[in-house]
Amino acid sequence: MKKDKQYIIAFDQGTTSSRALLVDTDGQLCDIAQQEFKQIFPKPGWVEHDPAEIWSSQWAVFKKLIDKNKLNADQIVSIGITNQRETTVIWDRKTGQPIYNALVWQDKRTAPQCEVLKEKGLTDYVKEHTGLVIDSYFCATKIHWILENVNGAKAKAANGELCFGTIDTWLIWNLTKGKSHVTDHTNASRTMLFDIVKMDWDKKLLQELDIPESMLPSVQPSGSHFGDFEFEGVKIPINGVAGDQQAALFGQACFSPGLAKNTYGTGCFLLMNMGSKHVVSQNGLLTTLACSMNDQPVYALEGSIFIAGAAIQWLRDGIKIIKHASDTEQLAMESDKDEVVVVPAFAGLGTPYWDMYARGAIFGLTRDTGIPEIAKATLQSLAFQTKDVINAMMDDTNIKIKTLKVDGGACANNYLMQFQADILGAPVERPEIIETTAMGAAYLAGIVSGIWKIDDVDKNRKVEKLFKPNIDNKKRDSLYSQWTKGVQRVMNWNKK
Repeated sequence: MKKDKQYIIAFDQGTTSSRALLVDTDGQLCDIAQQEFKQIFPKPGWVEHDPAEIWSSQWAVFKKLIDKNKLNADQIVSIGITNQRETTVIWDRKTGQPIYNALVWQDKRTAPQCEVLKEKGLTDYVKEHTGLVIDSYFCATKIHWILENVNGAKAKAANGELCFGTIDTWLIWNLTKGKSHVTDHTNASRTMLFDIVKMDWDKKLLQELDIPESMLPSVQPSGSHFGDFEFEGVKIPINGVAGDQQAALFGQACFSPGLAKNTYGTGCFLLMNMGSKHVVSQNGLLTTLACSMNDQPVYALEGSIFIAGAAIQWLRDGIKIIKHASDTEQLAMESDKDEVVVVPAFAGLGTPYWDMYARGAIFGLTRDTGIPEIAKATLQSLAFQTKDVINAMMDDTNIKIKTLKVDGGACANNYLMQFQADILGAPVERPEIIETTAMGAAYLAGIVSGIWKIDDVDKNRKVEKLFKPNIDNKKRDSLYSQWTKGVQRVMNWNKK
């Protein structure tokens, strides 16, 4: 790399891997380093990560990027961070050591606590103030569980000795050596503890869950200064932070109300920018905060699909019928049958169903069902779940999505993208750089650092392929009807 060139480094801390991306001042993605880390499943429905391993893997990929590209510290203008959301870490303020593993967003152990909150009549309050539904997906009941179940945690929390953070906060704490205990609007809005109208922590919910406010990070705009990372004697500012889905919305240049994107990652997340309009969904969507450049809130509607790429991972690592995720594209094309339905409700169902007790199933198996049919139906499940969400969005907003912008790993699958266009009856637009989550974080950091203006995000974005629908309404309705029948069968499966 040229020694006079300057770069932004984006940290992309995901559910299954930590990555670092090198972006030059022209907005070109120059290099990526990635490292997977361990998924911990202590009991059925429990999902944990080791926070120390998250930090060490993020540090390792940063160093790998620096060493491979022979970069000097003064060539790095700023760091942007994007992260898996809702995953909850609590650590000791003095030692910086976590008091328990991170509870991952997929973790379902707090479902009973959510039922208690619902029985107390808090459903409408939570929806109106936080924009969310009461669900184990979010941080609030995870924090409560750790405080209740780790010896001495409640007393330490009461004495102000503990810190809570989503993954961005945990990384910033480590990067700044404990100087910054902060988060941004987007991540705060995923805790089920943040009032997205008043733009402050909600005292009533903190009291209900017995969570001391002293544990919580301070909250600031996504594009702002979060602290400095001292590296090789140089202070590198952290100037952009956003939860992964909001970062992708920003990276896809969805700055105007009505623009929407879908990210196909471990889960699948569809967001529509609503601008300054605070919409309370009647159809199971979440109201969340999008990336902000100042203290004024930017709202978005969100549909959350818990299992998307994770279903492909299950084909590879769980039942071992494929060697690589990319194998599914060829397998799907080999099958001309559409009788099999896979409902991948391994961690319950998200939008618009919000059923913590649903579990996965395969329907329509016959003697001639083979690996191609199961792979094809698994891919199709990502598109069907996306259609569920888009239907809910149209009902809430009366806005018909003209084109769906896509990103994330699974959007590289041509069969999936074509099927998505077919089942939606709308074009699907795939950009040249599908790393829009990390690019969103890079742009936030670069804009605050004065490298770019907000208009540059759209100028730099190029479309690689447009997928147009090519099936008729009768076929579309038939396939979707079969899917909804499968969903009805799995609901409340695990409810005692």
